[in-house]
Amino acid sequence: MTRDDIQSVHDDIAYMRALATDGRRAPLLGGSILIAAGLLFGGASVVHYGIDSELLALPPVAYAWLWGGSLLLFFLALVVLQRRIGKLPGAMSLANRAAGTAWMGVGLVIFTTSISMAVIGWKYETPIPALLFPSLIFAVYGAAWAVSATVSGLKWQWVLAIAAWIAAPGLALLSGEPALWLAYAAGLFAFALLPGIALVRQQPDLVV
Repeated sequence: MTRDDIQSVHDDIAYMRALATDGRRAPLLGGSILIAAGLLFGGASVVHYGIDSELLALPPVAYAWLWGGSLLLFFLALVVLQRRIGKLPGAMSLANRAAGTAWMGVGLVIFTTSISMAVIGWKYETPIPALLFPSLIFAVYGAAWAVSATVSGLKWQWVLAIAAWIAAPGLALLSGEPALWLAYAAGLFAFALLPGIALVRQQPDLVV
C-alpha cells in the first residue's frame, strides 16, 4: 500500500467521523409530533375518565367517537407536520432518521396491537385485552426514548425511557378503574407533550 493509499484511507475515516459528529449535533425535529400526540390523546384520556366516572353523561358509543376522532385528527396532523419537518435543516441526519424510524415503529406497534386486542376481545367477548393498551403505550414509548437518547446523546431522554417503563406496570394496577385514564393522561403529558415542547424550544434555526 502506497503513502497515497494510506492518506486516502485516513481521509475517508476523517470524513465518516465528521458525518457522525454532524449527525449527533443535528437537532431532533419530531417535537411537534409529540406535542400533537400528547394534546390529542391526553385530552381524550381526560374525557374518557369523565365518562367512566359519570361526570359526563354520555352513552357508551361516545368512546368510539372520542378515540376514533382523536386518531383521525392525529393522522391529519401527522401528515402536515411530517411535511414541515422534512424541509427543516438536519432532517436527514443520522440521529433524526434513527429517532424517526423508532417512533414510526412505535406507531405501527400501537396500531397493529390495538387491532389484535380488538380481535381477541371480539372473539372471546371480553374487554380484558384492551386493559393492557395503556401499559403497552408506555412500554413502547420507553423503547423509542431509549433509541432517541442513544443516537442524540441527550441523557435526559434516558430518564423518560426508564420512567415510561416503570409507569407501564403501574398503570396495570389501575386496570378497570376510572383513575387509570387520568394516570394515562398524566403519562402522555409527561412522556409526549412536555418533552415535545422541550425539543421544539431547543431546536435551533440552523444546524450547527
